Amino acid sequence: MSHGAGLVRTTCSSGSAPGAGAGAGPLGVSSLENLLDPIYPRTHGAILKVAQMVTLLIAFICVRTSLWTSYSAYSYFEVVTICNLIMILAFYLVHLFRLYRVLTCISWPLSELLHYLIGTLLLLVASIVAASESYRQSGLVAGAIFGFLATFLCLASVWLSYKISCVTQSTGEFWSEYR
Repeated sequence: MSHGAGLVRTTCSSGSAPGAGAGAGPLGVSSLENLLDPIYPRTHGAILKVAQMVTLLIAFICVRTSLWTSYSAYSYFEVVTICNLIMILAFYLVHLFRLYRVLTCISWPLSELLHYLIGTLLLLVASIVAASESYRQSGLVAGAIFGFLATFLCLASVWLSYKISCVTQSTGEFWSEYR
């Protein structure tokens, strides 16, 4: 019983040939070498993700340690900043540990684009609400400013993800264009 031929496409994010180093060295060393991408932390996308995580963490800490003037506004701001931070960390780890090779059922460029679109919109709303409810309290103002800065960085990621998604669709190359 024949199931027909299937097409399997693999890409390599570190520039080496697919399967390079397979069978070389002691047992398990080649799989450990292929697990971590040593080049990714130095790419523009990784640096942008780290900057987003740092600004979101600072915004969260500023609001968390301040006296609140509006419970609902700042609890919403906290939820949005922490959820965005967790999702950005998840995408960072997916790229760092090359999990996109294992989890091929997920369209990573599309999921990252959708995350950034929705997360940026929610973060913009949360920052506007936080700024309007701050009443000149320095910690709340600082949290709102870092929220706006994180929104700007997320907009840069939306642009980068959109550019990558369009390039991916037209050329079929994702990971070589991501660097």
